[in-house]
Amino acid sequence: MQLPSVLLENAVNEFAKLPGIGKKTALRLVLHLLKQEVNEVQLFGDTIIRLRKDICFCERCNNVSDARLCAICSNHSRSKQLICVVENIRDVIAIESTQQFNGTFHVLGGVISPLDGVGPEQLAIESLVQRVVNEQVEELLFALNPTIQGDTTIYYIQRKLASVNCKITTIARGIAFGGELEYADEMTLARSIVNRLPVQQYVK
Repeated sequence: MQLPSVLLENAVNEFAKLPGIGKKTALRLVLHLLKQEVNEVQLFGDTIIRLRKDICFCERCNNVSDARLCAICSNHSRSKQLICVVENIRDVIAIESTQQFNGTFHVLGGVISPLDGVGPEQLAIESLVQRVVNEQVEELLFALNPTIQGDTTIYYIQRKLASVNCKITTIARGIAFGGELEYADEMTLARSIVNRLPVQQYVK
C-alpha cells in the first residue's frame, strides 16, 4: 500500500498491529482521526496511554480493575462462596452480560496446553486453590472452553482440590438451539446425551 506520507504510513502500521485490523481498516481509522479536532485526537491518545499505565488487575481474581479489588469482588451482594473459573477477561464480560451469575470470578490467564508451552505454573491456579481453602468456597463453577486443553485444566485443578470439601461443577454443554445433530462433533453430542434433561424441565 503506497501512502503519500511517512507519518500516515507509520500510524497505519501501528493500527494494523491490533487484532482483527488489516491495513485497509487501519487506513480508514487513521483518516477518520485526521478529520477530528486536535484536542479530540489528543483525548483519544491520552485515554489509551492512561489505560495502559494505570489499569490494575484485581489481586483476588485477576480481573481488570481500577483499584486493588475489582468491582465484582468488592460488591458485598455477590456470593463469595461461588467462584466461576474462566480462561480470560473476555469470558468474564460475556458471563456478566447474561446477568445470570451472582458469584465471583477467577481468571486463570489461559489453559494448560503443553504443546504451546503453557503449564500449570504459567496460570493462576495456585492462587485459586488458596482462595478455595481460605475463603471456604462452597462451589467452583468451571466455564472453560470445551476443548481437550480446557478439560485437562479442569481435571488438574480438580485433583489439586481433591482433599477440599468444595462442589466442582461445569457449565452445561450440548447441542445449541437450532443446531443439527449431523453437524455436531462427537464430544458435543456425547455431552448432550450425558447431560440430558427431563422434558418437563427442558420446555419451561
